[in-house]
Amino acid sequence: MAERTRACTACHGEQGRAGPDGYYPRLAGKPAGYLHNQLRNFAQGRRHYELMARMVDPLTDAYLGEMAQYFSELKLPYPAPTANNTITPERLAKGQQLVTQGDATRGLPACTQCHGVRLTGVQPNVPGLLGLPLDYLNAQLGAWQTKQRRAHAPDCMAEIVQRMPSEDLIAVSSWLARQPLPVETRPAERPPAGPALPEALRCGSAPELSATRSAPAQSRGRP
Repeated sequence: MAERTRACTACHGEQGRAGPDGYYPRLAGKPAGYLHNQLRNFAQGRRHYELMARMVDPLTDAYLGEMAQYFSELKLPYPAPTANNTITPERLAKGQQLVTQGDATRGLPACTQCHGVRLTGVQPNVPGLLGLPLDYLNAQLGAWQTKQRRAHAPDCMAEIVQRMPSEDLIAVSSWLARQPLPVETRPAERPPAGPALPEALRCGSAPELSATRSAPAQSRGRP
């Protein structure tokens, strides 16, 4: 598979460590379900990048899954953060607040509620937010805001970014891109404890985050 994925690493860097230009994200170590979903999104038109669409078009879904599994199992060190854009300490503090606490007045959950307390992702379908280039973070948040990027419905990220002005999105991406990786960089095995997301923010790409607290009772045959 290392030989078969050379076309991927031409842009995404050796072993999927991330491209050098800041726009091609890291693939190594991301949850296999997330990577598989993104390949499907390119194949099915929810994400738009012609080179990716042409590359995945002739491949079967099973093969896309094999590729995703291969990259997910690569355990490689992350580089030090390199974000150097100009942003005030106040805006960085705002970004940290939104990432770690959210904003109840706007119905915004903390990023950590879905992406894990360590922000390294959650198995099987939620990606980490650390170790990503600033330009890539800005590009993807902007793509959701302009509806150029979509995910399986219900699309929680599309709803979240519509509640945030551009300056808050930049504050979030700027804070994230400056954070060092924790010692444990693997995705968490389960979502963080806490209340279920509200109906409007359920995630079709990560159904395990959308489970309600009543699910265990229902699985036991209770009304």
